[in-house]
Amino acid sequence: MEQSTNPLLQSYKLGNISLPNRLVMAPMTRNRAGEGNTATELMATYYRQRSSAGLIVSEGTQISEQGVGYPNTPGIHSEEQVESWKKVTNAVHEEGGKIFAQIWHVGRISHPIFHDGDLPVAPSAIKPEGQTFTPEGMKDFVTPRALETEEIPGVIDDYVKAAENAIRAGFDGVEIHGANGYLIDQFIQDGTNNRTDKYGGSKENRARFALEVTEAVTKAIGSERTGIRLSPSGEFNDMYDSNPKETFSYLIEQLNNYDLAYLHLVEPLTDVSDMPNYTKQVAEFFRPSYEGTLITCGNYDRESGMEVLREENADLVGYAKLFLANPDLPKRFAVNAELNEPDRDTFYGGDEKGYTDYSFMKEEDKTAQEVA
Repeated sequence: MEQSTNPLLQSYKLGNISLPNRLVMAPMTRNRAGEGNTATELMATYYRQRSSAGLIVSEGTQISEQGVGYPNTPGIHSEEQVESWKKVTNAVHEEGGKIFAQIWHVGRISHPIFHDGDLPVAPSAIKPEGQTFTPEGMKDFVTPRALETEEIPGVIDDYVKAAENAIRAGFDGVEIHGANGYLIDQFIQDGTNNRTDKYGGSKENRARFALEVTEAVTKAIGSERTGIRLSPSGEFNDMYDSNPKETFSYLIEQLNNYDLAYLHLVEPLTDVSDMPNYTKQVAEFFRPSYEGTLITCGNYDRESGMEVLREENADLVGYAKLFLANPDLPKRFAVNAELNEPDRDTFYGGDEKGYTDYSFMKEEDKTAQEVA
């Protein structure tokens, strides 16, 4: 039977949650939020369509106005936003699915246009290279303002309030976004953190913010409803660390103290083969450091997803573009059916095109073509 031979299709116990399969719909920014950065009926349809995933992790969802960095991305800090997300969580639950909210602060990856002219905040006043997308088109990044030490507890509190709001909105849990060059990642890596207070300098100090956010969120909503995402070999958003293997090994070992729902690790999305301190196999490298459930994500297909589970380098596998283009991805993987191709032109912003109009498998395709 395919169920027994394809590990992607086997059930999994995630804390108190029973998952029907080991496919995770990874968080994907789609820039389709409504007025006031609220969730919409179209978003509810989008997530409903993909409810056969073992677990859905929502698109990045801002914890505060200060955390905004892109147009038409949803938040979860106002009452209107909390209410709007209920239509999404209800839709997923009606289909038997499970969904975590990814809670997000972009830090320096923003622009004054989102903050009434004020500078974005970051651990240190280090300008990222490149440009960012704004309502007025592409703009050069600016040099951010370094957060004062006494401001940091307030930012941590914003993460806590967002997590509590997510539970009120009906999410099954939250994923703390500590990856991809956003605020938490900026604190972790020495290329973006040159602070001289207790949040900078040593790897222990640079990990402090991530660990304090994790501790505060788990105390507020429970460790079994809290996950965290990290990208130890990520260069996205002009990120760099002098020794990421050492930096992230320390952080991940400390995360064992919180009995989290999961740790979500992103594989390198660029070629890091000429960077000896970076690992090309993130899940494999860090698996011995982490005692709990591990999600791996990053350009997996059906075969490589099955392989990483068989090698026991992860417990769950995240899929982004494949879930975007194939709302019934678990069924397609079950019979090794042909996959829809994602339309890159419709990834960010727009309407139902490239969002809710991807086709489901036809009945004649649902017969088994290959047993893994």
